[in-house]
Amino acid sequence: MSEDLRLDNVQGNILRGYRSNLCHVRHLILEVTERSSARRFLGAAVSGGTAEVPRITCATGWGTLKPETCFNIGITFAGMRALGTPEAMLATFPTEYVEGMAKRALKLGDFGDSAPAYWSAPFDRTDRVHLIATAYAQQPGQLDQIKAEVAKAFHVIDFRDGRTRNDANVLGPAFRGDGSPNNRSFFGHADGISQPRFKIDGYPDINSSQPTSPLGTVLLGHDTPLEGIRFRVPMSEELGKDGSFNAFRILAQDCWAFENYLTKAADALLELERVKGPQVLPAGGEKAIRPGLSRVGALREVVAAQMCGRWRNGTPVDTSPFHPLSTDDLTSATLNDFTYSGETTCPAGAHIRRVNPRDGKIVQRAANHTRRLVRRSMPYGPDFDAANPDDAPRGLLGNFIGASIGAQFEAVMCDWLNLGLHDPSITRRNDPLIGANTPETSVFDLRLIDGTPYRLRGFPRFVTTKGGAYTFLPSLRAIRFLAELPN
Repeated sequence: MSEDLRLDNVQGNILRGYRSNLCHVRHLILEVTERSSARRFLGAAVSGGTAEVPRITCATGWGTLKPETCFNIGITFAGMRALGTPEAMLATFPTEYVEGMAKRALKLGDFGDSAPAYWSAPFDRTDRVHLIATAYAQQPGQLDQIKAEVAKAFHVIDFRDGRTRNDANVLGPAFRGDGSPNNRSFFGHADGISQPRFKIDGYPDINSSQPTSPLGTVLLGHDTPLEGIRFRVPMSEELGKDGSFNAFRILAQDCWAFENYLTKAADALLELERVKGPQVLPAGGEKAIRPGLSRVGALREVVAAQMCGRWRNGTPVDTSPFHPLSTDDLTSATLNDFTYSGETTCPAGAHIRRVNPRDGKIVQRAANHTRRLVRRSMPYGPDFDAANPDDAPRGLLGNFIGASIGAQFEAVMCDWLNLGLHDPSITRRNDPLIGANTPETSVFDLRLIDGTPYRLRGFPRFVTTKGGAYTFLPSLRAIRFLAELPN
């Protein structure tokens, strides 16, 4: 651990995920309408909270008594200005944060139905989005109480409009083994498996051979994965240190389109088998995937696994290419200890290989471990039953946290997810799960048993952006400074 890291100065959701204990979350979109009230609220929240004001959760250890609620804040550039941050300090923030997510939309693949012109309110008026406060709780009623208290100091702008929600919760039942993630996405895959590892005294370490990340991956003012480089610290060296940046995203998932395409691709593979014999799954392999599964059903699971890079229960395709491991065999080690160096059975275009190329050979030399992001996300909407489909809004309320929006989040979204620049075989092809795809141009190369590719085409965009914002996650020292600014 860095000798100068003060865990009581770091907001807790940067280094710690809450969802294992707190399975309900609400994101409150706040507008500063009365500066002095907003500052008083921040002052009370950072000083320990009161009966009326929730306490901002820091990164210090919980011990054996876990909290019933947690509370953290992010501030947009417009919010920093609305709070009265001096212009000299505003000038120190990076361009991508100053411009905001909507103006960076093309770089992120947010065009067509994902363009900001179609974003849900209030993200169609970014000048009003000043803070995003996130409350985590064991029970939904606790979220209502926190919202009521926050509303006394800010104008709370809900973004529920029939397409999105500001509440999310852990989606279960989960696929769990010792150390496995405790929730999944609406596409059925276990989620939140591979996170950056940090060496921090008092924090449990993941049992994995994957390399640890320097603290500067996610905290400003510390060493970064880029040798000899530290990202510029905004505000001042003292105030900006231990802060971070967050890309908050509302991501709608088209579950019905995804399940339909799996069937379409499986039918094509079944026809290929009639001519050439088994190509992606050995004969009888469906039994190892799940007893009683039909051949088409098994081929659907192969397509879903190769597109993601993991079977639905989290088993890496690189570790087990023809079937998922038993849930009883899933541990942190089996879920995380694999590489892409040498011979690998995971397609180069698979989602998890794009966002984390690990030690595999990539075009952008030495970039492998430099773009890691901390992900704090939960699904919104009711569970999806493919046997009884409906059109209820579903998706992910995602937080993608790092010390540099440009060098990490935007680079992953642009260079790796939507351009495929890290591998020549997928250049100019989008991520099959969350990329900006269209049926006319979409391409994914499935890996056959003999290692040769089989090209899938014609899949739509499965994930659409419905809103978002870039926020700064200030240190507690910086929040206290903002609360004490002179009127």
